[in-house]
Amino acid sequence: MNAKELDIDLALSNVAQTVSTTLEARNIQSPIMIGIHTGGVWIAQQLHRRLGLDEPLGTLDISFYRDDFTRVGINPQVRPSALPLSVDDRHIILVDDVLYTGRTIRAAMNELFDYGRPASIMLAVLVERDGRELPIQADAVGQHVALAEGEQIKLQGPEPLTLSITRV
Repeated sequence: MNAKELDIDLALSNVAQTVSTTLEARNIQSPIMIGIHTGGVWIAQQLHRRLGLDEPLGTLDISFYRDDFTRVGINPQVRPSALPLSVDDRHIILVDDVLYTGRTIRAAMNELFDYGRPASIMLAVLVERDGRELPIQADAVGQHVALAEGEQIKLQGPEPLTLSITRV
């Protein structure tokens, strides 16, 4: 599959529909949406608008929570996390662009729990690909992508949002 085959608008619609249906089924009112820097924030901004959420959008920079920073170093563009509301006893929609190994999500959840104890965390991702290293599964997925060995998918944006597949 190449990036041209991925319809970002359709993937966003799929995620928004699944999130909306799940919130309704669980009778969740006023969730807090939080995007993971950088691509997850771009996707969260789109979803936040599509879902018409009232609560302000939050952002997380997980640079200091990664389990590989001792090997690859700290991200040179560390941004502060911005959680406009307390996460205690709140329902969280955590958003990222690509779910791959699961390590980014684990780091994001570690950081969230440093801010408090959410009632629940729903994971929404634009793209889910193979290669999970941790038992983490998304609740809402825009599209599943199978890539060949040595390929990776990257979201670029924020306007316009585009996906590219590259060989590493």
